[in-house]
Amino acid sequence: MPTEKNWQKIRQKIGMVFQSYDLFPNLTVMDNILLGPTKVQKQDRTTARSEAETLLKSVDLADYANVYPRELSGGQKQRVAIVRALALHPDFMLFDEVTASLDPEMVRGVLTIIENLANQENMTMIVVTHEMNFAKQIADRVLFLQDGRILEQTPSEKFFTNPQTDRAKVFLDSMDF
Repeated sequence: MPTEKNWQKIRQKIGMVFQSYDLFPNLTVMDNILLGPTKVQKQDRTTARSEAETLLKSVDLADYANVYPRELSGGQKQRVAIVRALALHPDFMLFDEVTASLDPEMVRGVLTIIENLANQENMTMIVVTHEMNFAKQIADRVLFLQDGRILEQTPSEKFFTNPQTDRAKVFLDSMDF
């Protein structure tokens, strides 16, 4: 049975990105990103900053390191939240409806970042989403939930071509693929 100390180590290897960004409004973009690596993981600030700059560049936000979250669009805030999670060098990432509060133009940019993590970085991820076309494109496995219970757990291709539960069939029939 894992102890509390073991859970602390495990949690340090999990990156989490929330739909509400959860950026500290009183900190700059860079300070938001550096908080976890320097305070929690005790990384050297200079090294962490260099990595953060590289990550910001990879999501087209290099020029925003010294601005505050209030100066960013929703899509930019979400990309900063992703960078903040990646700066912790997680073994896997959890994404909770990261496109829910974004306008349609911003959704594609955020989904592209997640897709790149899946394809290029081979990152293990759990993605909670209502973006079924996106899920169909990148998911290896699908867990279909209703009222907090798993109704179906299957390889992605099987879920989208031959769902096993009536509820999943109704849901997929309502989607525009």
